[in-house]
Amino acid sequence: MGSYLRWLNSTVPGTPLAHVASAVILAVSIVFEATNSIHVGQDGAFISFIPAIIIIVYLEGRSAAIAATLVMAATGLWARQALNSQISYEDLTRAILLLVSGGVIATIFHRLRTELSEALRIAEARLAAVQETESRYRWAFERAAMGFASSNRRGELLQANERLCELTGYETLELAQLQIEELIHPDDRDEVQGFLRDLGSDAAAFGAEVRLLRKDGKTFWARLTLSSSPHDEVFADSVFIVIDDISERRTAREALRAQKEWLDLALSAGRMGTWRMDFRDGTVTGSGKFWDILGLPVGPTARLEDLSAVVDPADWPKLAGSMKPSTTANYDIEIRVRRQDEHVRWIALRGRKEKYDDRSLYIGVAADLTERRQTTLLRAAAKKRERTMREERHRFSNLFPVITALVKMINVPGNDIAKYKEMLIDRIRTLEATHLLLSRRSSTSGMLHDLVSQELQPFAETRDIRIVGPSLVMPAGAAESFAMVLHELTTNSVKHGALGDTEGRVEVTWSFASADAGGDVVFDWVESGQRKLAGIVRHGFGSMIIGVDGAPLVGHSPKLEISERGFRYSLRLSRKEIEL
Repeated sequence: MGSYLRWLNSTVPGTPLAHVASAVILAVSIVFEATNSIHVGQDGAFISFIPAIIIIVYLEGRSAAIAATLVMAATGLWARQALNSQISYEDLTRAILLLVSGGVIATIFHRLRTELSEALRIAEARLAAVQETESRYRWAFERAAMGFASSNRRGELLQANERLCELTGYETLELAQLQIEELIHPDDRDEVQGFLRDLGSDAAAFGAEVRLLRKDGKTFWARLTLSSSPHDEVFADSVFIVIDDISERRTAREALRAQKEWLDLALSAGRMGTWRMDFRDGTVTGSGKFWDILGLPVGPTARLEDLSAVVDPADWPKLAGSMKPSTTANYDIEIRVRRQDEHVRWIALRGRKEKYDDRSLYIGVAADLTERRQTTLLRAAAKKRERTMREERHRFSNLFPVITALVKMINVPGNDIAKYKEMLIDRIRTLEATHLLLSRRSSTSGMLHDLVSQELQPFAETRDIRIVGPSLVMPAGAAESFAMVLHELTTNSVKHGALGDTEGRVEVTWSFASADAGGDVVFDWVESGQRKLAGIVRHGFGSMIIGVDGAPLVGHSPKLEISERGFRYSLRLSRKEIEL
């Protein structure tokens, strides 16, 4: 109807045919009016012009209708004058009414025509917009990257796009003969059929990942979305179908899930768990194995402060310091945790700093090092025990040559066997004291200060004794030999020197011969006080030990000075005979 009106409005008015028709109607109306005036009289005057004015205003417009009205009125008055030789008042009145009526009719019809044209223009614009929208929709529908289709509530496919045909392998007409259930794998049909049954109730949309069947019988994974229109809409019986092929995404997701399972298995086998620390919120998230390692209930998130309940107080500052700003990219700390069963576990937290959505995070793994630590400690203890045994064997092996040297060095004084035994036992006891001193240490070496203090300990309270020197360590063999030297000096001082005099004084010092700590050490034994037998040096076993008659048992370059008021013995110890 709208198309007919547009054609009639645009083709009939203003054409030559319209002009001819208007002229004919005007002429017929004038002839009819003249004839009517002759036969009927004045009562019917001007009434016959009204239909003609209406037709002319439609065919020619407002201006032509007004002009025709003037011609009709003038013609009517002329006919009255020719018939009656004069124009009556009634004729003038009827002519004026005709002019007014013609003008009103022309104006009204012109306005109606204008409004109709505007309405038609608006309707055409809206129709064009609808057609454009429909065209865009159809273009998108046909060329979309996903499969689109429509069906009724019974599941019968009504329309499908090219993508759906590509996915299923069917032609458009073939799909129109199928139902949506026929495209779904039998194992997934129940869920879709249930939705179609519920379309009459509250269900308005449905989405699920299902397997679809191609025409050749092969299957593929797709995201199926069904949506229905409300019952009060025009397309209340239609169902819109969207099918998105997710086979590749599904395969990738399954691969990621498998990799995650393998990773979880590997981490679990290695007693490791994953964790993440958020600097902004001060929260910690972790896997189930992470919380199991800490001995805490499994949870998605926990405050960092909550971990203080299990972390050893001595290690808590290391963990709490993780929340402080740092430029370090890597994260590596070891902490101890006390689980609810009171067992202490060593945990290593290793990771790196990352940024996610403008948030600074530490992500990494947690490993239980307890068994490794215990194994390391056991191995260290075993090595220490083995080393101690070797040291003991070495110490005893060093002791026998010293005893052998003592036996060879001592001569039987005047063939007095008892005196010989007494001297030998005295020297052996000196070795025993030194050996006991070294045994109390964790190594085969001995502190030089301890050796001197051990020898002079019996006189420390009754005599003026001063011991000064840096902290030096002597190896086992050198320490035992040096103890023999100290014993001879002490024995000589008791018999003839300061330790035998209540007023005597003994000063024992040692220092490096030069500023270089790697050089020799000079050992000095200085006595002050009345000395018996001053100036007399006896040559015997003692003088052999300290090196008066040759090389001493340990060290080199010995020097001996004896006077009435003092005694001085100096000895140099080489670098190989001391340890810093």
